[in-house]
Amino acid sequence: MAKFAIDLTPLKKYPDFRNLWTAGLISYFGSMITYVALPFQLKELTGSYLAVGALGVVEIVPLIIFGLYGGVLADSVDRKKMVWATEAGALVLVLVLLGNSLMGSPKTFIIYLVAALFAVVDGLQRPSMDAMLPRLVSHEDLPAASALLSLRWQVGVIVGPTLGGIIFSTLSVSAGFVVDIATYVLSLLFLSRVRSIPPSKEAEKPSLAALFDGVKYALKRQDLLGTYIIDLAAMTLAMPMALYPFWADQLDAPWALGFFYAAITVGSVFVTLTSGWTRTYRFHGRAVILAAMGWGLAVAAAGLSNSLILVLICLTIAGAFDMVSALFRGNIWNQTIPDNFRGRLAGIELLSYSVGPLAGQLRAASMAAATSLSFSVTSGGLMCAAVVGILALFLPKMWKYDVETNEFAVREREIRKNRENS
Repeated sequence: MAKFAIDLTPLKKYPDFRNLWTAGLISYFGSMITYVALPFQLKELTGSYLAVGALGVVEIVPLIIFGLYGGVLADSVDRKKMVWATEAGALVLVLVLLGNSLMGSPKTFIIYLVAALFAVVDGLQRPSMDAMLPRLVSHEDLPAASALLSLRWQVGVIVGPTLGGIIFSTLSVSAGFVVDIATYVLSLLFLSRVRSIPPSKEAEKPSLAALFDGVKYALKRQDLLGTYIIDLAAMTLAMPMALYPFWADQLDAPWALGFFYAAITVGSVFVTLTSGWTRTYRFHGRAVILAAMGWGLAVAAAGLSNSLILVLICLTIAGAFDMVSALFRGNIWNQTIPDNFRGRLAGIELLSYSVGPLAGQLRAASMAAATSLSFSVTSGGLMCAAVVGILALFLPKMWKYDVETNEFAVREREIRKNRENS
């Protein structure tokens, strides 16, 4: 069993990683409360489905633009300072939300404006946050560190919204914002204890040319490009989340809506807690492809099921496959991308795993409206498995990727070993 248990070595061995991990755990917990608070507050103020759905619309463009720009900055400035500054910016935004919620008549335009600014802050912060990891832990401990970061996110997804719902129903939305503010203050304290991570000697100044250099680097590496394309296809074609409220009603189980939202995360947590084996499995590209196909087939099976229990089991299995894919995608990124490109590529990664689910929800909803819920879910899952399989035929370098022999992995391993020994 020890082979499969999650490896806690990075938390024990690297104080800077431990502080970064703790800061993120606290911050994400509070952020998920606010994540739930915004649609809840809009529902209370407007009673409109469109008003709530518009939140995603105002977030997507800033996330794309500033995600790419944040990647350029992550390769040009001190990454720790960038993360700290954007965390402080997010704190200010929650203070604005608190002030708005305490007004006699809260303004909806302020909620939309802050949601868009949150996307800006997230786009600027996430590339620097992701690019910090290879500088904080040794090369061989990167898989374990990636699994721990996934666990941190999963805890926030499960605990944050649950606590937020309790706070909103028993106290108020304002109380939820106060909790989030407190978590940001604690997060900033832990982040201040992380050492500085200045740009590499080869770093370029922030510019459009630097951004294009990052894109060119990704395009010339088939194994890397494949991780983006595979995940984008899997999420666009098979993400069923937009249909959960209707799915629960169709199964005559509206009370189980929360279980639908939790199922995929439960599967992800299971894989994370048993991720010890990922340290020794060499064929990361193959794992990403097969896991993406498994995700699609599990979603398709859920669409064919008429039993609530079977649907939830299938979604849990889908979540497990999705986390396997995520872990090995992260390993490929962290173990092969040179430090002077890591931030820009993290910006591209942000788009690959953020845009796909949003596009997937649009696909699922529009197809369900044109046909049926079951057809939308089942056909989407089957298309996902088929398209990923076809893409794999055109990505032989990704399929053959072996962390022990891949030229980029070998080169980075030697560079980092020399840096650690110097």
